[in-house]
Amino acid sequence: MKWLTVVGALVALGALLVGVTALVGSRLPKDHVASRRALIHRPPAEVYAAIRDFARAPEWRRDLKAVAMLGETHGRTRFREDGAHGSLTMEVVEEVRDARLVTRIADESLPFGGTWTYELKPVAGGTEIAITERGEVKPALFRALSRYVFTHHRTIEQYLRALGARFGETLTPEPTGVTV
Repeated sequence: MKWLTVVGALVALGALLVGVTALVGSRLPKDHVASRRALIHRPPAEVYAAIRDFARAPEWRRDLKAVAMLGETHGRTRFREDGAHGSLTMEVVEEVRDARLVTRIADESLPFGGTWTYELKPVAGGTEIAITERGEVKPALFRALSRYVFTHHRTIEQYLRALGARFGETLTPEPTGVTV
């Protein structure tokens, strides 16, 4: 009987924790902006070519198992990233060769969405790349977790580190001044 009381108490505590987390999340805005930058010692054309070659991204991004190119829809290049957390259909929204690329999550049915803006600037010694995420997290529970547990910057920082490793560099992503 004692173990039933313990299990019941643990279930109640877990439900309380989920409820409090959802309450905190309900007080947060659905939209967020997160941004990071880094210096890569390569010219903008090389860096741009690496980020724009979506099909080969699994070669240097450990978070991806595969990328399927889906062709164009309404003049926009589409691709599907298959990773540890499932599949994401993405599309290119804007493109300025060697300078700017904007991608967007194309699946509106997901509990989250948004864009990534990649901006490349030639600087002494290479390219400064800044990535800005303008995202939306719909469920309140996920909003709290994405803000306080995973952080909005985490994926950007992982991406920049992987991109640096692609060029044989160890990058330390820095804030850009654009924040939540």
